[in-house]
Amino acid sequence: MSVSFPVSVRRLSAVAVAAASCVGAMALPASAAGPRHDAHRDQVAIGGVHSRSDRSLNGEWVEIRNNGRGDVNLSGWTLSDSQGHTYTFRRFWLDDRSTVRVHTGFGRDSSRDLYQNLRRAVWDERDTATLRDNRGRFIDATSWGYGRNDRSDDNRSHRNDRDDHHRDGGRRH
Repeated sequence: MSVSFPVSVRRLSAVAVAAASCVGAMALPASAAGPRHDAHRDQVAIGGVHSRSDRSLNGEWVEIRNNGRGDVNLSGWTLSDSQGHTYTFRRFWLDDRSTVRVHTGFGRDSSRDLYQNLRRAVWDERDTATLRDNRGRFIDATSWGYGRNDRSDDNRSHRNDRDDHHRDGGRRH
């Protein structure tokens, strides 16, 4: 004995299945967007700092490193010091497993070097460099010149302040 369904029931079932597939496909990118941001927190970091160069303002820089396997859009991200000087990344993608140096002085931007085009030094002998994404969320910070084991080389007491930053309520420096 066979049971037959009217054509309209079969059509409604097919439409319902197709609609559920579309809703599921549209929801997937939205749910995938959350974890991707968290991946930037571990993927992108401040790699080093060279402050107060006697040679030129271009000898003063902060290095941003992409440790991940995917390119990261840094457009709208900010790099700031403890006095509130802020550099905003304009249309810039950081390739996977690469670095870019943000120089204080003047120059022509490239995939390896960006320039703030400033006439005065930004990074002091004691300072903190803070990196935030385009929504102002904390990504990484590095401080130097505050410890008793300070060295006077390019990366003075380079340390990651991610935990300290969360303790102070995520305030901007």
